Order: sequence, then C-alpha cells, then structure tokens
Amino acid sequence: MKPTTRGTLAAVLTGVAAALGAAAEAPAVAAETVPVPVPLNGVENALNVQVPKIAGELPVPMPGAPEGPRYVEGRLIPEHALPQLPVTGGLPGADVRTPLPHILGHGFDHLGVGAPAADLRTLTPGLSTDTPLTVPSADNLGLPRLPQAAVLPPLLKTTPGANLEMGSRA
Repeated sequence: MKPTTRGTLAAVLTGVAAALGAAAEAPAVAAETVPVPVPLNGVENALNVQVPKIAGELPVPMPGAPEGPRYVEGRLIPEHALPQLPVTGGLPGADVRTPLPHILGHGFDHLGVGAPAADLRTLTPGLSTDTPLTVPSADNLGLPRLPQAAVLPPLLKTTPGANLEMGSRA
C-alpha cells in the first residue's frame, strides 16, 4: 500500500470514529437535569442508625437563539440594539426522605419532601435605543431631540411545585 493510500484510509477511519463517538455522546448532552445523589450509607453503617435519603437534580441551562434586530420605519437604529438572549433551564430539584420512629411500637414511618426540578425560561437584559430623525428645533435651543434609550428588563417564567408526604415505610 502506498503511503498516500494509508494516510487517506487513516483519515477516513478517524472521521468515522469521531462521528460514531459524537453520536454516542448526543444522549448525554440532551439531558435536561443531572441527578446528584448524597451518599449517607457510610454514616448509616458506622452509627447503626437510619439516616435520611437525600437526592437532588441540577438543571442544565440551554441558551437559545436571540431575536435579531428589527428595523422600524422612522428610526435610525434598529429596535433591539442589544438583543435579549433566551435561556431555558430549570430550578434545582430535591428529594428528601427521613425515617420517623414509632414512639409506641415497632417499625418506622417516613416523612418525605419532593420538589422536582421546574422548567425555567429566562430572557437576559437588553438595550433598545432610538435616535430621532428630526430637524433642529427652536423649542430645544436649535438642537434636535435627545436620543432615547431603554434597558429591557430580564424576564423569568417558572412554576415550581413540591410534595410533602407522610406514611408507613413499605
């Protein structure tokens, strides 16, 4: 085999391996939350007591595409000089379960609080400016109107929720 043929074959195999690796990695990147367990088994074994079970979820923020500038008739500068960037993610979630001993009798009950990760949609702050297209005004000492600027506030939309439960441990 010639060295150029070997090099071409190596390049093709490297490209195929990279494509297969990217395809295998795509589901991990597509996850919306990352589970975070809190390992307390060592405490339970060392002290010989029942400890709470704690787990959490951390959201993965995903930036979106900003809305581009809009040109409006009568304005020199586009409507959104600095566009707002949408970011979707979530609020962190938690799941806590703790045993409650029976005061009279045998066994345990449990108390649990579950707060799942809630969707969160945000828009970053933006800037909108307006330069007037006017002639000098006698009312304004011969000057044109001053430019107008507005800071667009950030926007947050979410609906968090939680569950509180008590019962016998099954």
